Amino acid sequence: MLRKFILGALAVAFVFLAYSAVVFASHPSSLLVELHSVWGPKGVTSKYSLKALVPRLSKILGIEVKMANDCIGEEVQIMVAEIPEGGVLLLEKIYKYERTLELDYLVGAVSNPKKPFAAIVGGSKVSSNIGVIESLLEKVDMLLLGGGMIFTFYKAQGYSVGLSLVDEDKLDLATSLLEKAKSKGVALMLPTDVVAADANSKIVPTSSIPNGSMGLDIGPDSIKTFGEALDSTKIVIWNGPMGVFEYDKFAVGTETIAKKLADLSSGKGVTTIIGGGDSVAAVEKVGLEDKMSHISTGAGASLELLEGKSLPGVLALDDA
Repeated sequence: MLRKFILGALAVAFVFLAYSAVVFASHPSSLLVELHSVWGPKGVTSKYSLKALVPRLSKILGIEVKMANDCIGEEVQIMVAEIPEGGVLLLEKIYKYERTLELDYLVGAVSNPKKPFAAIVGGSKVSSNIGVIESLLEKVDMLLLGGGMIFTFYKAQGYSVGLSLVDEDKLDLATSLLEKAKSKGVALMLPTDVVAADANSKIVPTSSIPNGSMGLDIGPDSIKTFGEALDSTKIVIWNGPMGVFEYDKFAVGTETIAKKLADLSSGKGVTTIIGGGDSVAAVEKVGLEDKMSHISTGAGASLELLEGKSLPGVLALDDA
């Protein structure tokens, strides 16, 4: 507990110098500290090196902090092995080594996907997912929608949505996205039933949500239909929950989708990519993170990549 507290305090103290957080690992009773630094255009140069932090860290901790010139390699392994009891080793952070896995999965999935390629997009609002949906409609064979944003699509089609969340100014956009999917030959699937709640919860068709009720999760028929559709896929990207999964009674849709993707990945070799904070949280909630092919560590960046945007950090790495 003390070890974690000290490192957390260091992260706060040096956030303006290191421009990021402290990542720590235990090695016997010693500390291996990796501070994320500003990355120079051609790798770590003296201007961007973390070496300037060593004297200050040493003074605060009251011990001599050792510094490695890299974050991987034989030299680093030797230094890690030689950390004395109570010692601290600071690793130079070179981001070029970390980009490979993330970019291989995300960029590869979007630019050169296996077929059939499916995407599952959830979340509360259409406005938050416009760019992602429009970009995916150019690439996927199948697009499954869930979460609160589905009610904007339903209202655009003239359905009663009760008290469900609706982006009133995005009704025309929802209609145009449905038309675009049809013109592109993309199977855009919306739930056929939902869990609606007022004082009580009940399963209702999406075409007739009671006036005093709010849709908070996809229903069992939708879960079954979505699961069957995903059986034919080779790659699936999932971003956004199917309902208000923070509450157990409205988490069934999200958790069942997570379990389905885990089964597809481990049982059928389907590539499953989880992008976005809420999707990751849902997968971790049911303990299935190790079953997925890839879990994105950068939610906002993942969304931008799915939208087809170029990330400044990635461009800098490519120029290095």
